[in-house]
Amino acid sequence: MTSPTGQRGRHEETIPLRIPEGFGRHEDTMALRIPEQWRRDHDHDPAPEPEAQQEQAPAPRKGGRDRYLDLLRALALVRVVLYHNFGWFWLPLLFPSMGVMFALAGSLMARSLSRPALGVIRGRLRRLLPPMWLFGGIVVALQVVDGGGPGADGHPTWWWGKLAFWLLPLSTPPYAEDGLHGLGGLHLESGWATQLVVPLWYLRAYLWYVLLSPLMLRALRRFPVATLCAPLVLVIAMNGFTTDHDFVYQRVWETVNDFATFGSCWILGMAHQEGLLKRLPQYVVPSIAPLVMVAGFWYLQSRPVDPSQPTDIEAWPIAQAVWSLGFVAMLLHLSPSWERWPAPLERWNGLVSLLNSRAVSVYLWHVTALVCAVPVIDHLWDVDFFYQHMKWLLTSQWFTLMVGIPLLALLVLLFGWVEDVAAKRSPRLFPYPRRPRGKRRVAD
Repeated sequence: MTSPTGQRGRHEETIPLRIPEGFGRHEDTMALRIPEQWRRDHDHDPAPEPEAQQEQAPAPRKGGRDRYLDLLRALALVRVVLYHNFGWFWLPLLFPSMGVMFALAGSLMARSLSRPALGVIRGRLRRLLPPMWLFGGIVVALQVVDGGGPGADGHPTWWWGKLAFWLLPLSTPPYAEDGLHGLGGLHLESGWATQLVVPLWYLRAYLWYVLLSPLMLRALRRFPVATLCAPLVLVIAMNGFTTDHDFVYQRVWETVNDFATFGSCWILGMAHQEGLLKRLPQYVVPSIAPLVMVAGFWYLQSRPVDPSQPTDIEAWPIAQAVWSLGFVAMLLHLSPSWERWPAPLERWNGLVSLLNSRAVSVYLWHVTALVCAVPVIDHLWDVDFFYQHMKWLLTSQWFTLMVGIPLLALLVLLFGWVEDVAAKRSPRLFPYPRRPRGKRRVAD
């Protein structure tokens, strides 16, 4: 298994969830009860058409789920898990999950800001923080059991002070970079906490995007081009002309750099929601976006790297920012806005809906599942049958994934209900959508 390392791989993704069918994406709008949603939709419906016309062209339901966006979120999650397991350098090029997820979140945020900004921000934080608090409580407790704690670094007061970042992740929450490895006999690798907290950078960046979205939306409406390009200019300035990052401002540098890397994707999502992209001639985005991607790929290939290792775009913020922006622009330009699944994709409705409804939990816990899969597989080496006949399986990264997925399902089953509580819904252990009765008969 390619274990996640402390070098944040951007690895990516929470993901937006919405109310109908019980989904809980934190990037989505504030939680509404279904009857309220139904009443709101129908209060804005136009006058009813004649029955014959309604049968030919039923009016689209406002505020419904966009299945295209649901599919993108699910693909982003799957890609994140695959990347953290295999470490394939070409996966972020094939599908830049982080840029996609931030763009979708920015679009949903812009739509929500039609309401008072303070209430929208409070709703986003309510959805984001409780799953993180549960995750952080478990991680901190494990570190204390593993020998960490207030006296581990000789600065107990500062240790307690840094715990505030677990409550509100304006900066990187504290964790032990080195640790013992005897938790429950699992024999975790040294530095296991560094691996487990890899996803937290995304929550930190997402929090800053949410807090600054009212200002970004106002700037976008007045100066669209300058606002869209500002994060790119910032990330180029920080990574192209700044090389030394001393300890004093390391936290600030990391926070600003992550914000700038995907800031243009977030703003592009807001521009899509505002309809700014639709005002452009149809040939503009397909003509410019590929050139932007080429520029990002060229910059990546021109970087000095170890000849024995493939060039990973996630190690180069400028390349990642430019490539992600071009890729996201094409996805938003091609957005078909599916209110219903196309027939070939209907069979994936259950899995896609489940991933969307537990997106934050899947993102937070997937690295933990992959890390725990390694010691579980290590125990199989003590079984004579596996040692003599199945060495090829025990050394396969695919087997690590096969063990990690059930562990991830177990973790989501144990802790995913927190997303329902955060969204003020009744907790559910397994929010898999059920097929309505008679649907198949009606479809036939």
